[in-house]
Amino acid sequence: MHQLAELATYVSALRIEDLPVEVVDAAKVCAIDSIGAAVGGVTYEEVPSVLETFLTLSGRADANASVWGSGKVTSLFQAAFLNGLMGHALELDDVHTKSKTHIGAVVLPAVWSVAEVTGASGARVLEAVVAGYETMARIGKGFGVADHRLRGWHVSGTAGTFGAAAAAAKLLGLDVERTLYAFGMAGTQSSGLWAFLADGSTSKKMHTGRAAENGVVAAFLAKAGMTGPEHILDAEDGGLFPATSGSYSLDEVSRNLGELFEILKVDRKPYSCCRSMHPALDAILQVRAECPEMADRIERIRIKSYEVGVKQCGTILYPKNVSEAKFCMRFGVAVAYLDGSAGQKQFSMDRIRDPKVRALSERVDYAESPEFTSRYPEKWGCSLEVNLDDGTRFEKVVLDASGSVANPMTPSQIDAKFRGLVGPVLGDIRAEALLQDLRKLEALKSVPTI
Repeated sequence: MHQLAELATYVSALRIEDLPVEVVDAAKVCAIDSIGAAVGGVTYEEVPSVLETFLTLSGRADANASVWGSGKVTSLFQAAFLNGLMGHALELDDVHTKSKTHIGAVVLPAVWSVAEVTGASGARVLEAVVAGYETMARIGKGFGVADHRLRGWHVSGTAGTFGAAAAAAKLLGLDVERTLYAFGMAGTQSSGLWAFLADGSTSKKMHTGRAAENGVVAAFLAKAGMTGPEHILDAEDGGLFPATSGSYSLDEVSRNLGELFEILKVDRKPYSCCRSMHPALDAILQVRAECPEMADRIERIRIKSYEVGVKQCGTILYPKNVSEAKFCMRFGVAVAYLDGSAGQKQFSMDRIRDPKVRALSERVDYAESPEFTSRYPEKWGCSLEVNLDDGTRFEKVVLDASGSVANPMTPSQIDAKFRGLVGPVLGDIRAEALLQDLRKLEALKSVPTI
Protein backbone atom coordinates (compact mmCIF):
# COMPACT_ATOMS: atom_id res chain seq x y z
CA MET A 1 0.00 0.00 0.00
CA HIS A 2 1.46 3.38 -0.99
CA GLN A 3 1.71 6.28 1.45
CA LEU A 4 -1.35 8.27 0.37
CA ALA A 5 -3.47 5.13 0.52
CA GLU A 6 -2.22 4.53 4.06
CA LEU A 7 -3.27 8.05 4.96
CA ALA A 8 -6.72 7.52 3.43
CA THR A 9 -7.08 4.28 5.40
CA TYR A 10 -6.20 6.08 8.62
CA VAL A 11 -8.65 8.93 7.99
CA SER A 12 -11.49 6.58 7.14
CA ALA A 13 -10.99 4.49 10.29
CA LEU A 14 -10.34 7.35 12.72
CA ARG A 15 -12.72 7.40 15.71
CA ILE A 16 -12.82 9.79 18.63
CA GLU A 17 -13.10 6.87 21.04
CA ASP A 18 -9.64 5.71 19.97
CA LEU A 19 -7.94 9.08 20.32
CA PRO A 20 -5.87 10.04 23.37
CA VAL A 21 -7.52 12.62 25.62
CA GLU A 22 -4.78 15.16 24.92
CA VAL A 23 -5.45 14.89 21.18
CA VAL A 24 -9.17 15.58 21.62
CA ASP A 25 -8.35 18.49 23.91
CA ALA A 26 -5.87 19.83 21.35
CA ALA A 27 -8.55 19.67 18.64
CA LYS A 28 -10.83 21.83 20.78
CA VAL A 29 -8.07 24.37 21.35
CA CYS A 30 -7.42 24.44 17.60
CA ALA A 31 -11.10 25.19 17.06
CA ILE A 32 -11.06 28.00 19.62
CA ASP A 33 -7.91 29.60 18.25
CA SER A 34 -8.83 29.25 14.58
CA ILE A 35 -12.44 30.40 14.90
CA GLY A 36 -11.36 33.33 17.05
CA ALA A 37 -8.86 34.48 14.45
CA ALA A 38 -11.46 34.18 11.69
CA VAL A 39 -14.27 35.99 13.48
CA GLY A 40 -11.84 38.75 14.39
CA GLY A 41 -11.13 39.20 10.69
CA VAL A 42 -14.72 39.77 9.60
CA THR A 43 -14.32 43.57 9.60
CA TYR A 44 -10.66 43.69 8.54
CA GLU A 45 -9.53 45.72 5.51
CA GLU A 46 -11.36 44.54 2.36
CA VAL A 47 -13.12 41.56 4.01
CA PRO A 48 -16.51 43.33 4.41
CA SER A 49 -16.46 44.27 0.73
CA VAL A 50 -15.56 40.70 -0.26
CA LEU A 51 -18.43 39.32 1.84
CA GLU A 52 -20.91 41.79 0.37
CA THR A 53 -19.81 41.00 -3.18
CA PHE A 54 -19.95 37.24 -2.78
CA LEU A 55 -23.11 37.06 -0.69
CA THR A 56 -25.10 38.99 -3.28
CA LEU A 57 -24.29 36.18 -5.72
CA SER A 58 -25.64 33.43 -3.49
CA GLY A 59 -29.30 32.52 -3.92
CA ARG A 60 -31.31 31.95 -0.75
CA ALA A 61 -32.25 28.44 -1.89
CA ASP A 62 -28.78 27.10 -1.23
CA ALA A 63 -27.97 29.29 1.77
CA ASN A 64 -27.36 26.66 4.42
CA ALA A 65 -23.96 27.45 5.95
CA SER A 66 -22.94 30.44 8.06
CA VAL A 67 -20.36 33.10 7.30
CA TRP A 68 -18.77 33.52 10.71
CA GLY A 69 -19.45 36.71 12.60
CA SER A 70 -21.55 38.25 9.82
CA GLY A 71 -25.01 36.98 10.68
CA LYS A 72 -25.28 35.78 7.07
CA VAL A 73 -25.68 32.37 5.47
CA THR A 74 -24.59 31.19 2.06
CA SER A 75 -23.85 28.01 0.13
CA LEU A 76 -21.68 25.34 1.69
CA PHE A 77 -18.75 25.81 -0.70
CA GLN A 78 -18.85 29.59 -0.51
CA ALA A 79 -18.96 29.49 3.29
CA ALA A 80 -15.84 27.33 3.36
CA PHE A 81 -14.09 29.81 1.07
CA LEU A 82 -15.11 32.97 2.91
CA ASN A 83 -14.45 31.62 6.39
CA GLY A 84 -11.10 30.29 5.24
CA LEU A 85 -10.24 33.69 3.79
CA MET A 86 -11.16 35.39 7.06
CA GLY A 87 -9.22 32.83 9.05
CA HIS A 88 -5.94 34.00 7.53
CA ALA A 89 -6.73 37.72 7.33
CA LEU A 90 -5.26 38.89 10.64
CA GLU A 91 -2.15 36.68 10.52
CA LEU A 92 -3.18 35.39 13.95
CA ASP A 93 -4.03 31.82 12.91
CA ASP A 94 -2.09 28.80 14.11
CA VAL A 95 1.12 27.41 12.57
CA HIS A 96 2.39 23.86 12.33
CA THR A 97 6.06 24.76 12.09
CA LYS A 98 7.49 21.46 10.85
CA SER A 99 5.29 21.68 7.75
CA LYS A 100 5.05 25.49 7.65
CA THR A 101 1.28 25.22 7.32
CA HIS A 102 -1.53 27.35 8.73
CA ILE A 103 -3.84 24.40 9.28
CA GLY A 104 -6.65 25.94 11.30
CA ALA A 105 -7.51 28.57 8.69
CA VAL A 106 -8.18 25.77 6.21
CA VAL A 107 -9.49 22.84 8.21
CA LEU A 108 -11.91 24.57 10.60
CA PRO A 109 -13.83 26.41 7.83
CA ALA A 110 -14.04 23.16 5.86
CA VAL A 111 -15.25 21.23 8.88
CA TRP A 112 -17.82 23.80 9.97
CA SER A 113 -19.46 24.28 6.59
CA VAL A 114 -19.89 20.54 6.06
CA ALA A 115 -21.02 19.97 9.66
CA GLU A 116 -23.72 22.63 9.42
CA VAL A 117 -25.14 21.11 6.25
CA THR A 118 -24.93 17.48 7.36
CA GLY A 119 -25.98 18.06 10.98
CA ALA A 120 -22.86 16.41 12.35
CA SER A 121 -22.40 16.14 16.10
CA GLY A 122 -19.57 17.77 17.99
CA ALA A 123 -17.82 14.42 18.39
CA ARG A 124 -17.85 13.83 14.64
CA VAL A 125 -16.55 17.37 14.13
CA LEU A 126 -13.58 16.70 16.41
CA GLU A 127 -12.79 13.53 14.44
CA ALA A 128 -12.78 15.60 11.27
CA VAL A 129 -10.57 18.27 12.85
CA VAL A 130 -7.99 15.66 13.85
CA ALA A 131 -8.16 14.03 10.41
CA GLY A 132 -7.62 17.39 8.74
CA TYR A 133 -4.71 18.42 10.95
CA GLU A 134 -2.93 15.07 10.67
CA THR A 135 -3.35 15.03 6.89
CA MET A 136 -2.36 18.61 6.13
CA ALA A 137 0.67 18.49 8.42
CA ARG A 138 1.99 15.30 6.85
CA ILE A 139 1.43 16.45 3.28
CA GLY A 140 3.13 19.74 4.16
CA LYS A 141 6.15 17.96 5.64
CA GLY A 142 6.27 15.71 2.61
CA PHE A 143 6.78 18.63 0.25
CA GLY A 144 10.15 19.40 1.82
CA VAL A 145 9.48 22.63 3.67
CA ALA A 146 12.40 24.86 2.66
CA ASP A 147 12.71 23.77 -0.97
CA HIS A 148 8.96 24.01 -1.64
CA ARG A 149 8.87 27.52 -0.13
CA LEU A 150 12.02 28.74 -1.87
CA ARG A 151 10.45 27.79 -5.21
CA GLY A 152 7.66 30.26 -4.42
CA TRP A 153 4.89 27.91 -3.24
CA HIS A 154 2.62 28.72 -0.30
CA VAL A 155 2.22 25.38 1.41
CA SER A 156 -0.91 26.38 3.31
CA GLY A 157 -2.57 26.41 -0.10
CA THR A 158 -0.84 23.43 -1.67
CA ALA A 159 -1.15 21.11 1.33
CA GLY A 160 -4.35 22.75 2.51
CA THR A 161 -6.56 21.13 -0.11
CA PHE A 162 -5.63 17.72 1.33
CA GLY A 163 -6.43 18.77 4.91
CA ALA A 164 -9.84 20.09 3.92
CA ALA A 165 -10.55 17.00 1.83
CA ALA A 166 -9.67 14.71 4.72
CA ALA A 167 -11.91 16.61 7.12
CA ALA A 168 -14.83 16.70 4.69
CA ALA A 169 -14.37 13.05 3.74
CA LYS A 170 -14.51 12.12 7.41
CA LEU A 171 -17.76 14.00 7.96
CA LEU A 172 -19.27 12.52 4.79
CA GLY A 173 -18.38 9.01 5.92
CA LEU A 174 -16.39 8.19 2.80
CA ASP A 175 -14.74 4.77 2.66
CA VAL A 176 -11.03 4.32 2.04
CA GLU A 177 -11.34 4.23 -1.75
CA ARG A 178 -13.42 7.39 -1.99
CA THR A 179 -11.25 9.20 0.56
CA LEU A 180 -8.27 8.39 -1.64
CA TYR A 181 -10.14 9.71 -4.66
CA ALA A 182 -10.89 12.90 -2.70
CA PHE A 183 -7.17 13.28 -2.01
CA GLY A 184 -6.45 12.89 -5.71
CA MET A 185 -8.91 15.60 -6.66
CA ALA A 186 -7.68 17.82 -3.83
CA GLY A 187 -4.11 17.53 -5.04
CA THR A 188 -4.89 18.47 -8.61
CA GLN A 189 -6.37 21.73 -7.25
CA SER A 190 -3.36 22.58 -5.07
CA SER A 191 -2.27 26.19 -5.53
CA GLY A 192 -0.94 29.28 -3.82
CA LEU A 193 2.13 31.38 -4.62
CA TRP A 194 4.18 33.93 -2.71
CA ALA A 195 4.09 36.50 -5.52
CA PHE A 196 1.97 38.77 -3.31
CA LEU A 197 5.17 39.84 -1.55
CA ALA A 198 6.39 41.52 -4.73
CA ASP A 199 3.93 44.39 -4.43
CA GLY A 200 2.23 44.00 -1.04
CA SER A 201 -1.04 42.67 -2.44
CA THR A 202 -3.61 41.25 -0.02
CA SER A 203 -4.33 37.97 -1.81
CA LYS A 204 -2.47 35.63 0.57
CA LYS A 205 -5.62 34.97 2.59
CA MET A 206 -7.33 33.73 -0.56
CA HIS A 207 -5.03 30.68 -0.48
CA THR A 208 -6.49 29.28 2.72
CA GLY A 209 -10.02 30.09 1.59
CA ARG A 210 -9.58 28.37 -1.74
CA ALA A 211 -7.87 25.38 -0.13
CA ALA A 212 -10.81 24.94 2.23
CA GLU A 213 -13.33 25.19 -0.58
CA ASN A 214 -11.42 23.00 -3.03
CA GLY A 215 -10.90 20.25 -0.46
CA VAL A 216 -14.61 20.19 0.37
CA VAL A 217 -15.49 20.13 -3.33
CA ALA A 218 -13.10 17.20 -3.82
CA ALA A 219 -14.79 15.20 -1.05
CA PHE A 220 -18.27 15.83 -2.45
CA LEU A 221 -17.12 14.86 -5.95
CA ALA A 222 -15.73 11.62 -4.55
CA LYS A 223 -19.01 10.98 -2.74
CA ALA A 224 -20.83 11.54 -6.04
CA GLY A 225 -18.69 8.94 -7.80
CA MET A 226 -15.90 10.93 -9.46
CA THR A 227 -12.47 9.35 -9.18
CA GLY A 228 -9.22 11.12 -8.46
CA PRO A 229 -5.63 10.06 -9.22
CA GLU A 230 -4.41 7.76 -6.46
CA HIS A 231 -0.81 8.69 -7.24
CA ILE A 232 -1.40 12.44 -7.27
CA LEU A 233 1.72 12.89 -5.15
CA ASP A 234 4.21 10.72 -7.01
CA ALA A 235 2.95 10.06 -10.55
CA GLU A 236 5.80 10.14 -13.07
CA ASP A 237 3.88 12.59 -15.21
CA GLY A 238 2.27 15.31 -13.09
CA GLY A 239 2.96 14.07 -9.57
CA LEU A 240 2.53 17.00 -7.20
CA PHE A 241 5.64 16.42 -5.10
CA PRO A 242 8.22 16.22 -7.90
CA ALA A 243 6.46 19.05 -9.74
CA THR A 244 6.84 21.45 -6.82
CA SER A 245 9.90 20.37 -4.83
CA GLY A 246 13.36 18.94 -5.23
CA SER A 247 13.54 17.52 -1.71
CA TYR A 248 10.17 15.87 -1.13
CA SER A 249 9.61 12.79 1.02
CA LEU A 250 6.72 10.41 0.46
CA ASP A 251 7.52 8.67 3.74
CA GLU A 252 6.45 11.76 5.69
CA VAL A 253 2.89 11.28 4.43
CA SER A 254 2.21 8.15 6.49
CA ARG A 255 5.01 8.05 9.06
CA ASN A 256 3.83 7.27 12.62
CA LEU A 257 0.13 7.56 11.79
CA GLY A 258 -1.92 7.05 14.92
CA GLU A 259 1.21 6.99 17.08
CA LEU A 260 2.62 10.52 16.89
CA PHE A 261 0.00 13.25 16.49
CA GLU A 262 0.94 16.38 14.58
CA ILE A 263 -2.01 18.24 16.09
CA LEU A 264 -0.02 18.30 19.33
CA LYS A 265 2.77 20.24 17.60
CA VAL A 266 0.89 23.40 16.65
CA ASP A 267 2.05 26.93 17.51
CA ARG A 268 -0.37 29.70 18.51
CA LYS A 269 0.34 33.27 17.41
CA PRO A 270 0.53 36.09 19.97
CA TYR A 271 1.60 38.68 17.37
CA SER A 272 -0.39 39.77 14.32
CA CYS A 273 2.20 39.13 11.62
CA CYS A 274 4.20 36.45 9.82
CA ARG A 275 5.36 33.76 12.23
CA SER A 276 8.93 34.12 10.98
CA MET A 277 9.02 37.55 12.65
CA HIS A 278 7.95 36.28 16.07
CA PRO A 279 11.33 35.14 17.45
CA ALA A 280 12.80 38.59 16.77
CA LEU A 281 9.75 40.28 18.26
CA ASP A 282 10.19 38.23 21.42
CA ALA A 283 13.84 39.26 21.49
CA ILE A 284 13.28 42.99 20.97
CA LEU A 285 10.55 43.03 23.61
CA GLN A 286 12.99 41.40 26.03
CA VAL A 287 15.48 44.14 25.25
CA ARG A 288 12.82 46.80 25.71
CA ALA A 289 12.02 45.41 29.15
CA GLU A 290 15.65 46.01 30.09
CA CYS A 291 16.11 49.39 28.38
CA PRO A 292 12.78 51.07 27.53
CA GLU A 293 12.41 54.44 25.83
CA MET A 294 15.93 54.53 24.45
CA ALA A 295 15.15 54.46 20.74
CA ASP A 296 17.17 57.63 20.07
CA ARG A 297 20.24 55.97 21.54
CA ILE A 298 20.00 52.79 19.46
CA GLU A 299 22.69 52.84 16.79
CA ARG A 300 22.03 49.44 15.25
CA ILE A 301 19.82 46.37 15.65
CA ARG A 302 21.24 43.26 14.01
CA ILE A 303 19.09 40.18 13.45
CA LYS A 304 20.27 36.83 12.09
CA SER A 305 17.83 34.08 11.22
CA TYR A 306 17.04 31.26 8.78
CA GLU A 307 16.97 31.60 5.00
CA VAL A 308 13.22 31.19 4.51
CA GLY A 309 12.51 33.85 7.14
CA VAL A 310 14.86 36.34 5.51
CA LYS A 311 13.31 35.65 2.11
CA GLN A 312 9.81 36.26 3.46
CA CYS A 313 10.40 39.13 5.85
CA GLY A 314 13.65 40.73 4.72
CA THR A 315 13.04 41.91 1.17
CA ILE A 316 10.73 44.81 2.11
CA LEU A 317 12.81 47.68 3.45
CA TYR A 318 9.78 49.61 4.66
CA PRO A 319 6.08 48.84 4.14
CA LYS A 320 3.77 50.97 2.08
CA ASN A 321 0.65 49.20 3.37
CA VAL A 322 -0.52 46.90 6.17
CA SER A 323 -0.06 43.74 4.12
CA GLU A 324 3.62 44.55 3.65
CA ALA A 325 4.01 45.55 7.29
CA LYS A 326 3.14 42.03 8.39
CA PHE A 327 6.08 40.73 6.34
CA CYS A 328 8.63 43.45 7.10
CA MET A 329 11.02 42.50 9.89
CA ARG A 330 12.57 45.96 10.09
CA PHE A 331 9.20 47.62 10.64
CA GLY A 332 7.96 44.95 13.04
CA VAL A 333 10.99 45.14 15.32
CA ALA A 334 10.96 48.94 15.29
CA VAL A 335 7.28 49.33 16.12
CA ALA A 336 7.42 46.59 18.76
CA TYR A 337 10.27 48.35 20.54
CA LEU A 338 8.56 51.73 20.43
CA ASP A 339 5.10 50.47 21.44
CA GLY A 340 6.02 47.52 23.64
CA SER A 341 3.56 45.38 21.68
CA ALA A 342 3.01 43.77 18.28
CA GLY A 343 -0.75 43.50 17.87
CA GLN A 344 -3.25 44.77 15.35
CA LYS A 345 -2.73 48.39 16.39
CA GLN A 346 0.96 48.15 15.58
CA PHE A 347 0.39 46.75 12.10
CA SER A 348 -1.64 49.69 10.90
CA MET A 349 -1.25 52.66 8.56
CA ASP A 350 -1.03 55.02 11.54
CA ARG A 351 2.11 53.27 12.75
CA ILE A 352 3.52 52.90 9.24
CA ARG A 353 3.27 56.68 8.80
CA ASP A 354 5.01 57.46 12.08
CA PRO A 355 8.44 58.97 11.33
CA LYS A 356 9.86 57.58 14.58
CA VAL A 357 9.04 54.03 13.50
CA ARG A 358 10.61 54.60 10.12
CA ALA A 359 13.72 56.16 11.61
CA LEU A 360 14.31 53.21 13.93
CA SER A 361 13.55 50.67 11.19
CA GLU A 362 16.37 52.13 9.10
CA ARG A 363 18.79 51.04 11.82
CA VAL A 364 17.72 47.39 11.64
CA ASP A 365 19.87 44.86 9.75
CA TYR A 366 18.43 41.43 8.93
CA ALA A 367 20.53 38.63 7.46
CA GLU A 368 20.60 34.88 6.99
CA SER A 369 22.70 32.71 9.30
CA PRO A 370 23.71 29.14 8.31
CA GLU A 371 23.38 28.22 11.97
CA PHE A 372 19.67 29.05 12.09
CA THR A 373 19.02 27.80 8.55
CA SER A 374 20.39 24.38 9.52
CA ARG A 375 17.89 24.17 12.39
CA TYR A 376 14.87 25.08 10.26
CA PRO A 377 12.06 23.93 10.23
CA GLU A 378 12.64 22.12 13.52
CA LYS A 379 13.46 25.47 15.12
CA TRP A 380 12.33 28.85 13.85
CA GLY A 381 14.98 30.85 15.69
CA CYS A 382 17.04 34.02 15.56
CA SER A 383 19.66 36.08 17.33
CA LEU A 384 19.20 39.79 17.95
CA GLU A 385 21.82 42.32 18.98
CA VAL A 386 21.10 45.92 20.00
CA ASN A 387 23.95 48.44 20.13
CA LEU A 388 23.57 51.75 21.95
CA ASP A 389 25.54 54.93 21.33
CA ASP A 390 27.60 54.48 24.50
CA GLY A 391 28.85 51.03 23.49
CA THR A 392 26.28 49.10 25.53
CA ARG A 393 25.20 45.92 23.78
CA PHE A 394 22.24 43.64 24.37
CA GLU A 395 22.19 40.16 22.86
CA LYS A 396 19.25 37.75 22.74
CA VAL A 397 18.81 34.33 21.16
CA VAL A 398 15.30 32.94 20.70
CA LEU A 399 14.92 29.37 19.47
CA ASP A 400 11.31 28.85 20.56
CA ALA A 401 9.09 31.88 20.11
CA SER A 402 6.13 32.67 22.35
CA GLY A 403 3.22 30.42 21.49
CA SER A 404 5.41 27.56 20.27
CA VAL A 405 5.07 23.98 21.47
CA ALA A 406 8.17 24.46 23.61
CA ASN A 407 7.00 27.87 24.89
CA PRO A 408 3.20 27.62 24.73
CA MET A 409 0.47 30.12 25.43
CA THR A 410 -1.41 29.25 28.59
CA PRO A 411 -5.11 28.29 28.47
CA SER A 412 -6.00 31.65 29.99
CA GLN A 413 -3.97 33.44 27.29
CA ILE A 414 -5.73 31.47 24.56
CA ASP A 415 -9.12 32.28 26.05
CA ALA A 416 -8.17 35.96 26.36
CA LYS A 417 -7.09 36.04 22.72
CA PHE A 418 -10.43 34.50 21.70
CA ARG A 419 -12.47 36.95 23.77
CA GLY A 420 -10.46 39.89 22.46
CA LEU A 421 -11.11 38.91 18.86
CA VAL A 422 -14.68 37.63 19.05
CA GLY A 423 -16.15 39.94 21.69
CA PRO A 424 -16.03 43.11 19.54
CA VAL A 425 -17.80 41.24 16.72
CA LEU A 426 -20.43 39.10 18.45
CA GLY A 427 -20.63 40.87 21.80
CA ASP A 428 -19.08 39.64 25.03
CA ILE A 429 -22.03 37.46 26.09
CA ARG A 430 -22.21 35.57 22.78
CA ALA A 431 -18.42 35.30 22.63
CA GLU A 432 -18.32 33.72 26.08
CA ALA A 433 -21.15 31.31 25.25
CA LEU A 434 -19.37 30.26 22.06
CA LEU A 435 -16.12 29.74 23.93
CA GLN A 436 -17.83 27.48 26.46
CA ASP A 437 -19.54 25.52 23.67
CA LEU A 438 -16.21 24.95 21.96
CA ARG A 439 -14.68 23.80 25.24
CA LYS A 440 -17.30 21.02 25.45
CA LEU A 441 -17.66 20.38 21.74
CA GLU A 442 -17.62 16.59 21.99
CA ALA A 443 -20.87 16.71 24.02
CA LEU A 444 -22.84 18.86 21.55
CA LYS A 445 -25.43 17.34 19.22
CA SER A 446 -24.62 19.91 16.53
CA VAL A 447 -22.15 22.72 15.99
CA PRO A 448 -23.01 26.15 17.41
CA THR A 449 -23.85 28.98 15.07
CA ILE A 450 -21.04 31.51 14.82
